[in-house]
Amino acid sequence: MDFKQHFNNLEERGRQLFGHNFQISPADHDILKKLIAYFLCSAEQTSHFQISLQKGILLTGPVGVGKTSFMTLMRFLLSKQQCFMIKSCREVTFEFIKEGYLVIQKYSTYSFARSYPIEYDPRKPITYCFDDLGTESSLKYYGNTCNVLGEILLSRYDHFISNNMITHATTNLSASELETLYGNRVRSRMREMFNLLSFEKGAEDKRK
Repeated sequence: MDFKQHFNNLEERGRQLFGHNFQISPADHDILKKLIAYFLCSAEQTSHFQISLQKGILLTGPVGVGKTSFMTLMRFLLSKQQCFMIKSCREVTFEFIKEGYLVIQKYSTYSFARSYPIEYDPRKPITYCFDDLGTESSLKYYGNTCNVLGEILLSRYDHFISNNMITHATTNLSASELETLYGNRVRSRMREMFNLLSFEKGAEDKRK
């Protein structure tokens, strides 16, 4: 696999999307190689990196290192039929305030497939990337408190087991922080659902 060529192509696309100052740091090459191998479904490279193609990606790292940007760029490696939607967790919770428990169904079943804004195969589960997992809050709907993303992850786990539904996510939180926020039940299922890819703790905040 010609990673150098992929880096060049993604850097050019990044400049178009995020401005002419966008560049891929050599420090990010290792994690970007893993993402490229996964999204291009390279059995040889994912085996080398010990990544499962049957799981989604949980991309973790400090604020501002480029998690959302990298996941956005990965969409350009895919066909329209393979592509996934990136959804801010805060936006999901705002939708919950307006629409209630239907939002949980919206992001964890096939029911809303016709509103999916990219081409999809209706026989396959819809893939989402939930951005900034853990930045949302538990909300009340008619007096009932709901951990919206926790419930969505539990529902998507059931479809992951029965229908191979893939979920991706980005987060600034550690494993222990995610468990504190969502509980051991969700955290246990996340271990089965995701390949964990992490930026280094000291990774540079690119927004500075």
